[in-house]
Amino acid sequence: MHYKIMKRSGIMENFNINKIINTITKSNKDVKSKINKEEIHELANSIFKQLTKKNNLLTVEDVQKSIEENLIQKGFFEVAKSYITYQKVHIERKKAAQKLMKSYTNLLFADAKDMDLKRDNANINGDAPMGIMLKLGTEGAKTWADKYALPSKFAEADNLNYIHIHDKDFSYICWNCMNIDLLKLLHNGFSTGHGFIREPQSIRSYAALACIAIQSNQNDMFGGQAINAFDYAMAEGVRKSFKKIVIETIYDFCYGYIPNVNIDFTTFKDKIKKECDKYTIRYTEKLKNEKYYFDFNSINSIYYVLNSILDTDIDCAYPDRIYNIACRKIEEETKQAMEAVIHNFNSLHSRAGGQVPFSSINFGTDISPEGRLVTKEILNATYDGLGNGETPIFPISIFKLKRGVNYDTTDPNYDLFKLACKVSAKRLFPNFVNIDASYNLKYYQEGNYNSEIATMGCRTRVISDINGDDITGGRGNFSFTTINLPKLALEAKQDIDKFWELLDKYITLSHDYLLYRYNIIVKKHVYNFPFAVGQKIAVGSENLKQEDTLEEVLKHCSLSIGFCGLAECLVALTGKHHGESTKSQDLGIEIIKYIRKKTDQYTKDEHLNWSTFSTPAESTAGLFQKSNQKEYGIIKGVTDKNYMTNSFHIPVYYKINAYQKIQLEAPYHELCNAGHISYVEMDGDPTKNLTAFESIVRCMHDSNMGYFSINHPVDRDPICGYTGIIENECPHCHRKEEEHKHLALKKYSNN
Repeated sequence: MHYKIMKRSGIMENFNINKIINTITKSNKDVKSKINKEEIHELANSIFKQLTKKNNLLTVEDVQKSIEENLIQKGFFEVAKSYITYQKVHIERKKAAQKLMKSYTNLLFADAKDMDLKRDNANINGDAPMGIMLKLGTEGAKTWADKYALPSKFAEADNLNYIHIHDKDFSYICWNCMNIDLLKLLHNGFSTGHGFIREPQSIRSYAALACIAIQSNQNDMFGGQAINAFDYAMAEGVRKSFKKIVIETIYDFCYGYIPNVNIDFTTFKDKIKKECDKYTIRYTEKLKNEKYYFDFNSINSIYYVLNSILDTDIDCAYPDRIYNIACRKIEEETKQAMEAVIHNFNSLHSRAGGQVPFSSINFGTDISPEGRLVTKEILNATYDGLGNGETPIFPISIFKLKRGVNYDTTDPNYDLFKLACKVSAKRLFPNFVNIDASYNLKYYQEGNYNSEIATMGCRTRVISDINGDDITGGRGNFSFTTINLPKLALEAKQDIDKFWELLDKYITLSHDYLLYRYNIIVKKHVYNFPFAVGQKIAVGSENLKQEDTLEEVLKHCSLSIGFCGLAECLVALTGKHHGESTKSQDLGIEIIKYIRKKTDQYTKDEHLNWSTFSTPAESTAGLFQKSNQKEYGIIKGVTDKNYMTNSFHIPVYYKINAYQKIQLEAPYHELCNAGHISYVEMDGDPTKNLTAFESIVRCMHDSNMGYFSINHPVDRDPICGYTGIIENECPHCHRKEEEHKHLALKKYSNN
């Protein structure tokens, strides 16, 4: 007789005793007290007879119940427990699959305005084809990781919001981010996979390839990409362009100087180049209040070139005129190249989901005339904005502060620091990174741009390396995991010993998860990362072959344990946050010191670059808070907002002056060696008070902060797109305020 079984989906199929044998065999596999093969078959036959006595139509639930009962009755308790666990996981996977299919349906047919999932990343258009495709992939990858791949202790801690596993959808695919040493990449050229690109020979090409490098590296990683020494790299392009312009200008002069002479102009230009190669002809800046550019050696060299190729003694005014024309031309070319950088970074929709790459550029310390020109023009381009005057979101520009270079009034790049303040006061960027901070200065070597601290806009900081040189270029963060500090404090119920116990537990769990993730990615191959590793950008990749695994690369990256909600954690433990109480501030520093102590110990024990991270946790802060509210209810100062305070920051609602805020947050910068940032809020239009703006930057620098920025209101006209300070009339389209309210924007955390 044929027996039927009804599955949970409602589908009928023939009953198959072999499925009972298989499921008991699977449950038997991982237990110590195993059942032998004959006993498994006897059990299956016994279960079959019991079931078929009752009915010829069976259900999955009937079969499962009978298997459990028989295993227990026969005394096979370990196998019974394994079977129950297996079935629980199986049911959860089926539910997850059903939930995923429902999400897919909504992603495909609902509008972003009606669906949170389509709006959770402002960089992604959830209604556009590539945005939808990214979301489909993301949701599928997360479900697979949770239900099929991640060890249960990690998945459970993440789902219960004790920790947050960042970019879980990429956890089996790639690592986070990188500082690109652009000069190293551009020397001798590179390939993006579809053909070789020669070493660039002009500032326009350098600027274009900077964007292509970021774009290409982005496709090998899930996080942001940065150029650690943008001004140094672009300066080389300026030098090459200037030389070409000088040759072209001499050529044009000679063409007019010797009319009606029958010459081969290609050969003639080669002759000019050959003569110019004998001399050093460099761009120089026009001195303040001077009408003309003057560099004696360069002008004198042009004089000798002209005398040689024309074989005559020429008027001394001609070399001077040629030099001034060339200087003006290179300034214009550099200006246009830097404008192109800004526009390209905001229009290259090449990242997954049709996003533009998350790009950052560090600059400000190259004191050469060419490097200064690059810094000036990238700042001017940022100040001018995009086509309709909009504030460019990318690249996140970061001005490197260094006493002796640009910080003091007598420093060669002090004028560029002043310009950076002016631009930031209008456009929110650049942010400022402090080479003079004690924990950054110890790595600084004059003349070595890779020893200068650089950061990614999301605040990631990488410089110390237990496995190599302490440099920034070619290195990045592998990944990070964030601990929900307020949840631990609430669970401890003001028992400080219990809190320390929980903190230690979840630091260890975060460490174990990151190491698990690391050991997966490290087994991938060079060919999995064709640009970052294949083109030898990453430190350690120089001698690797296509089939090699990534140990030599990833040992130079950082693995970071982060935290969120220190302020709310302190309120839960002491009743006050660190802005309100010295006692709470002392405890806050003690908590972060403990995390740092643990990561330092991991570094020594494992010879990997472990670090402590003040996580950029904007979305995570909301996720954690929602979970804490659901579990603990609304608690004043802890869960009464829709978000928890980011990292170690003083809560935004707490009234405190800028100086006090800086003094309270500054000590955490040194402890958070994986990255940190502090913000100070300015009311009104800071462009009208640049002295105050600069004084705040100086206060943050002098307080040993490592990375910081000043927030201020920025308005956006929703009709014409202008972004900036809008008072009663839009400066771009001249609409009055009453015609359409403009929108206020604020930089939150660059992530």
